[in-house]
Amino acid sequence: MEAEIVRHHKVIERWLTGAAAPEEFARFADAHAPGFTLITPDGRTLSRDQVLAEVEPLYGNAPGLTVEIRHVRFVASEGALLVATYQEVQPDGIRQSTVVFQGAKWLHLHEVWLP
Repeated sequence: MEAEIVRHHKVIERWLTGAAAPEEFARFADAHAPGFTLITPDGRTLSRDQVLAEVEPLYGNAPGLTVEIRHVRFVASEGALLVATYQEVQPDGIRQSTVVFQGAKWLHLHEVWLP
């Protein structure tokens, strides 16, 4: 799943920089389970539909953006559920994230800013 975490963030990077082909957004959307939730670094809880509605219009809004994934660690797995943590490094800071996968789909993501 480490490759999926990196792949997913590279899609986000390409989308935000404007380098992605339009069909990549559909692949980004499909990676999220129907019940996906995101807890943002500022504490908001967003549904899958809210995340997609926020990300889609941001196409090309961050030229030069880079996203690096570091320190992926698998925390637990049970059946189809897998929990992992990782750091997401962007020019404006570093986020510590915990993700729950259901099969190959993103089910839940919780992000916090690191000092």
